[in-house]
Amino acid sequence: MSITTNKNSLIERLFEVGAHFGFKKSRRHPTVLPYIYASKFGNDIFDLNKTVDMLEKAKEVVKDFGKNNKSVLLIGTKKEISHLVAAQAEKFGLPSVYNRWIGGMITNFPEVKKRIVRLEAMLAEVESGDMEKKYTKKEQVLVKREIDKLKFNFAGLSSLEKNPDLAIVVDSRHESIAVKELKEKNIPIIAISGSDCDLNGITYPIPVNDSLSKSVAVVLDEILTAHEEGGRES
Repeated sequence: MSITTNKNSLIERLFEVGAHFGFKKSRRHPTVLPYIYASKFGNDIFDLNKTVDMLEKAKEVVKDFGKNNKSVLLIGTKKEISHLVAAQAEKFGLPSVYNRWIGGMITNFPEVKKRIVRLEAMLAEVESGDMEKKYTKKEQVLVKREIDKLKFNFAGLSSLEKNPDLAIVVDSRHESIAVKELKEKNIPIIAISGSDCDLNGITYPIPVNDSLSKSVAVVLDEILTAHEEGGRES
């Protein structure tokens, strides 16, 4: 299959899931303008030809990171796609943040790692039965509440030993705090970004519908499969 045929096939897949739909023209961020094909009934339409070009560039980058065993963090916490991010992270064995971004996850990672270590220690106590021996029933209730809170915030990060070498962000506008921290630490960013997103400082933007789960699923699967392929070549 030729490169052109592959590209056309991907464009068709993206079109079928509504990846070309942007937000209202009034919500458009100026940095997205080069990737807009037209506006229809007041809504922006992405140029999927350009979207796929940017996606292919991101795939090359992430494949190289996989080949060189560099760490990749997947971030996406908004309600409509968080379940997808969690599922994809589990499928491809990547660390992730899918419930809530806690300030300092990147800029103060050593402190975050302490909480991850504590969570792992507490879960080990539960599994071994030591918790019942160590704490009273009242204390166990409090400990389990702490475990639930730590799992909600940090469960996806257990495999991360240091700041990631690369981050994949779904909706860079929604994840603006994460993006700010990543920029501060000079960590390159691949961002699946809708028409309301600021693409300034995004290393590898992918302008596409970032709200429809089917649209995000196609893009994420392309990127993460490329990373997995790179890992097999390492």
